[in-house]
Amino acid sequence: MTAEQQALRMSVRGVLSRHTVDRSIAELTESTAGDDAKLWQMLCGQIGVAGLAVPERFGGLGAGLGEAHIVLDELGRTLTPAPMLGCAVLASQALLHSGDEAACRRILPDLVGGERLAALAWTDQHGDWDPHRPAFTATNGGRLTGEAHYVLDAPLADVLLVAASTPVGVRLFEVDPHAAGVRRRPVTTVDLTRRLGVVVLDGATGRQLGEVNPLERVRDIACVALSAEQVGAATRAVELTVAYALSRVQFGRPIGAFQAIAHRLADLHVAVESARSLSYAAVSSLDSDAPDAPLLAAGAAVHCAEALEQAAAQMIQLHGGIGITWEHDAHRYFKRAHGAAHLFGHPRAHLARLAEAVIGTQS
Repeated sequence: MTAEQQALRMSVRGVLSRHTVDRSIAELTESTAGDDAKLWQMLCGQIGVAGLAVPERFGGLGAGLGEAHIVLDELGRTLTPAPMLGCAVLASQALLHSGDEAACRRILPDLVGGERLAALAWTDQHGDWDPHRPAFTATNGGRLTGEAHYVLDAPLADVLLVAASTPVGVRLFEVDPHAAGVRRRPVTTVDLTRRLGVVVLDGATGRQLGEVNPLERVRDIACVALSAEQVGAATRAVELTVAYALSRVQFGRPIGAFQAIAHRLADLHVAVESARSLSYAAVSSLDSDAPDAPLLAAGAAVHCAEALEQAAAQMIQLHGGIGITWEHDAHRYFKRAHGAAHLFGHPRAHLARLAEAVIGTQS
């Protein structure tokens, strides 16, 4: 990383440390919306995290997806329930790739400043995140009907961006969440650090944004961004497990000194570091608009999910099979691992995309 990127990482870690001092992940998970808003304002005001991947002409910093990746990595370490993935990446990138300059100038500055939140409503109850099969349909008059599930930050969003099928293809629409025909409800998830909701539109009025379907590109960006969270969480899970193995004494020796434990920790280190390499290669490919970007995005979606699942499972086992003990954070990393693995589609779907990309490259 460059010196600037290292400084960004330390800055984000410092803000998170100050916000979470003397507070467990459990307390943060059960925090109120006001607590979340305060932290988000700090991250946006002091560091500008929401504007890292937004061009300067829209009020952003114009840095790139790589810098946003670093922030997501740090947020993943502490399982912080912030709207970085849903608002600053998913919704903002959908808006940018819609090609609607006027809408970007109107909406993005408030998102960058942390003054408003946006949510992208896309997939149906099956959660396949198919760019060509959104949950909503639109009439020629801009009336939207349908029901979207797994909508990140849906309960708190000030702006809804809705993907809908139209007679000319899939398009993005802007919807007022408080308008007639719009209903939102939060969803209780296994991973309580992930804020999801359902959005129901019954003839709601929407304003079309742009003349292109941005979802295929946005899905790649979302999968790579999620892989950064997964790498951060996996890294922290391994750190906590190593610390426990060096402090837990059995038969007069730390359990980390036993070969069976040391080998398992070494395997975890290799898995997490290889996942980190793939995740950062994928975001670099997206930033440079390289032709292999879809291939790396699909690979990151699969491998980083597997690395976190492995790290979280071993964390529980090497803590003596601690399981779902509410006073310890092991089960929270385990729940994040399994929830994140399915967030933007089933792993089999990403494997299928990966196979298609490989076949296309070879041909």
